[in-house]
Amino acid sequence: MAKPSDPVTILRGVGPTKAKQLEQLGIRTLGDLLCHFPRGYDDRTRLVNIADLEAGQSACFKAMVMNSPRTAHIRKGLDITKVTVADASARLSLTFFNQKFTADQLTVGKEYVFFGSVSGDYFGYGMTSPVFESPECPPVLTRRILPLYPLTAGLSNAALFKAVTQALAICNPPEEVLPPEVLQEYHILPADRAYTAIHTPKTMEEAAMAKRRMIFEEFFVFSAGLAQLRRTRQTRRTAPYTDTDLTPFLAALPFPLTGAQKRAIEDIRRDMTLGIPMNRLVQGDVGSGKTMVAAAAAFLAIRNGRQCALMAPTEILAEQHFASLGKLFAPLNIRVELLTGSLTPKEKALRRERIAQGEANLVIGTHALLTDSTRFANLGLVITDEQHRFGVGQRSALGSKGENVHLLVMSATPIPRTLALLMYGDLDVSLVDELPPGRESVDTFLVSEALRPRINAFIRKQVTEGHQCYVVCPAVEENEELGVKAAEVWAETLQNTVFPDLCIALLHGQMKGKEKETVMAEFAAGKADVLVATTVIEVGVDVPNATLMVIEDADRFGLSQLHQLRGRVGRGKAKSYCILTTRNRNPETLARLKALCATNDGFQIAQEDLKMRGPGDFFGSRQSGLPVFRCADPMCDLETLQQAQQAAQPYRNQAPSPALQMRIEALFARSDTAPN
Repeated sequence: MAKPSDPVTILRGVGPTKAKQLEQLGIRTLGDLLCHFPRGYDDRTRLVNIADLEAGQSACFKAMVMNSPRTAHIRKGLDITKVTVADASARLSLTFFNQKFTADQLTVGKEYVFFGSVSGDYFGYGMTSPVFESPECPPVLTRRILPLYPLTAGLSNAALFKAVTQALAICNPPEEVLPPEVLQEYHILPADRAYTAIHTPKTMEEAAMAKRRMIFEEFFVFSAGLAQLRRTRQTRRTAPYTDTDLTPFLAALPFPLTGAQKRAIEDIRRDMTLGIPMNRLVQGDVGSGKTMVAAAAAFLAIRNGRQCALMAPTEILAEQHFASLGKLFAPLNIRVELLTGSLTPKEKALRRERIAQGEANLVIGTHALLTDSTRFANLGLVITDEQHRFGVGQRSALGSKGENVHLLVMSATPIPRTLALLMYGDLDVSLVDELPPGRESVDTFLVSEALRPRINAFIRKQVTEGHQCYVVCPAVEENEELGVKAAEVWAETLQNTVFPDLCIALLHGQMKGKEKETVMAEFAAGKADVLVATTVIEVGVDVPNATLMVIEDADRFGLSQLHQLRGRVGRGKAKSYCILTTRNRNPETLARLKALCATNDGFQIAQEDLKMRGPGDFFGSRQSGLPVFRCADPMCDLETLQQAQQAAQPYRNQAPSPALQMRIEALFARSDTAPN
């Protein structure tokens, strides 16, 4: 027998070209191939009469060949073969394009089983290029349930299925990772039966049972991995912090903390005194003050002689943190350092030297913090901002730069409990669910393109009153296929045609770091009236004087992303507004956008967004640190998720089997984004 680790090239018909196509799907070994599950099934088990065939519907039927197939040469590269078949109910004309061989394969007076889609018009019904086989032969293309696989360019479903059936015949399926008692309690198919049934099911019920097994297994492996992380953390020890007096920090704050902020800080302070590495998530809506909670944690670490690293997903956000926390900590003699990818090699080297020597107390940066050349003298606390942008491995990679460091992760993206169960199962959670005093909700309106003059008048009104505005576009450059407003073109139109007397600035992700920094600094300083931008301003941009956000082609964004963008206004004392524009008249799209206008509750919006878009699109990108499941869908399979998590609870107290450990490591490796 072959092994799951053997390459797919040992299969008949899989040469260099096909192997390269399979690699595009992440398939390199027989094990990969067996774990490439169908996206659906074509049930060809039911035979119907020709008279019962419906136009546009695919079906199987048994019929006799009534005449010898005739092939006509129409032109170079086009031959048409026609034949008539019949059963007791009716006749049907079959047409084959460039398949002259069918004339030799179909014999007059013999019955065959056909599968295809009927087309009908004024002249009658017909079928084009159906597949067929003798009823005396084993079912291959008809009379069976045929799996439909995710494919790539040049690779047909038939070729992939042929490779899978070969692999099933010569290779044992992946080793069983579910304990016998779990299989019995939750009525789960064993691995050997499930891997055969999911690729070659005899019934649709069997296919459903096999799929449930794979969903359960994926959730179980991930849950066991998170339980293992918790168990490992509980066995680690770190020096408990003894100086937890926050009086100097609180005195330096320009405003009082909310009750939610105080509760979160108290959770952190308690964690840091236990002698076990903290692993805590601070989750809250936009503008709830999570940064000050993180600042308090950093202060405690530094007060106890340790360094702190804060990792942000974008340079703009890192620079915002550097500016605000640098100003806050300066009177406390805490040295703050910034480390980002856009710095010159010389400047990076100088800053890394100061970090390595312990001269920097708080280091704020992007993925540049993860590189091997970044070393800390005495790292005690790691803080990651916008946690959904990072995977489990990335946050642990930064933590490995110190010994048993405390970990604090922040998310301004409200995450429904369904996804939180998956993403943060290894973390304790503090919820910051109050807005600071004086923060008003942002009034949100959905308007059509027909009201453009009123939108422009409202922008001018806000600027005349001394405020500033954001205009967000879904694209940077003009693209006819997308048909949406592009930031570069729209900024030029606003400056030259609509508001020639105002100062219009432009910001997008394709600009260089220094250029982006300059634009944001000038906007924050009030030198620009209107900032036209892409979603680069989604997080970390804090301009209290901005009171209006206009989001163009809002239907191109998810609800949670729109809510994040809306959070850039309403940060000052003046009343703030958000205007969503759309040219889309789809009722479902309009209902989705109206849901955003009806509430400022980020958790309610996130739940609605997840329901409508699914977990992959919820974050707008695969680069999200979410587990990469082959079968499972957290929203559709919530009951199975909860069962699998319950079944995996013992791994908080016991080590997984070697087979399960290998699967845990493989899943986590697929889930994490690579540092850059």
